[in-house]
Amino acid sequence: MIDVDHVTRCFGAVTAVRDVSFRVEKGEILGLLGPNAAGKTTTMRIITAFLPTTSGTVRVAGRDVRTESMATRACIGYLPENVPLYTHMRVGEYLRFVSRIKGVEDSRRASHLASVMELCGLDSVRSTIVGRLSKGYRQRVGLAQALLNDPQILILDEPTTGLDPRQIIEVRQLIRSLGGERTIIVSSHILPEVSMTCSRVVIINEGQVVAEGTPEDLMAKLKGSESLFLRIEGPPTQILEKLRSVPGVMNALHQEEVAYEVASGIGQDVRAAVAAAVVHGGWSLLEMRPVGMSLEEVYLKLTTSEVVPQLPAEREE
Repeated sequence: MIDVDHVTRCFGAVTAVRDVSFRVEKGEILGLLGPNAAGKTTTMRIITAFLPTTSGTVRVAGRDVRTESMATRACIGYLPENVPLYTHMRVGEYLRFVSRIKGVEDSRRASHLASVMELCGLDSVRSTIVGRLSKGYRQRVGLAQALLNDPQILILDEPTTGLDPRQIIEVRQLIRSLGGERTIIVSSHILPEVSMTCSRVVIINEGQVVAEGTPEDLMAKLKGSESLFLRIEGPPTQILEKLRSVPGVMNALHQEEVAYEVASGIGQDVRAAVAAAVVHGGWSLLEMRPVGMSLEEVYLKLTTSEVVPQLPAEREE
């Protein structure tokens, strides 16, 4: 449904997006995850035909967004991070105006508008002036305007920014309810936003795709860089010195009695080397197992240039 193929976008000497490629299947909810200024918004503006590429191509529903920009826009509903609402208009009045701008036929405008307002939970504020709405309801109005042209594709840029916890849950539920029938891209720098809403994730950092897959896939790909929990019989000081000397080990800490934890670098599977070091030291290796890595740890490893292992503080002897 959406093909982003080796897309680069430069603003003068600054490269905001560099050689980005990914695909979104029909009916899929894809999360575009990354820190602020990673290139997410630029990527979404290119997909919506708002910005041209410097190089590379984007095809939406089989259309090249550069050569068929108007046809592309007609099949997309776009919720930008800062929704450009007309705050002096009433909700119903504003949405009727947008429906005319988007070319909704006169014969179905009233029924379609009623359906969208019900879906977005706006019936109770139909007559309220937009400028008097809470942030949560303004987001709902923004989502409603994105749905008015009955789009095949929804592009949602930071859809829960500034919302309170209850409003965030409501917007997430609404987004999930829209999946299946529509193809959706949700951009966010907030990890729970993506992990609780999307079936697949593209992580972007400094304008480049650094990982792609389901949350489970991403955790599996970095399995070798998990921390290791060890139980070793022997003198703690010598064991720590030996463990820290193993290539690929970033840190080793003594937890309690015969328990240790070892953190390795990204992509480093140090299990065999650690086991060999323990045996070479003449100590008994009672247990060795990986400590599960969360999606949050994967995200931090992929978007932080230098990761400091978050291990328990070493006990004083």
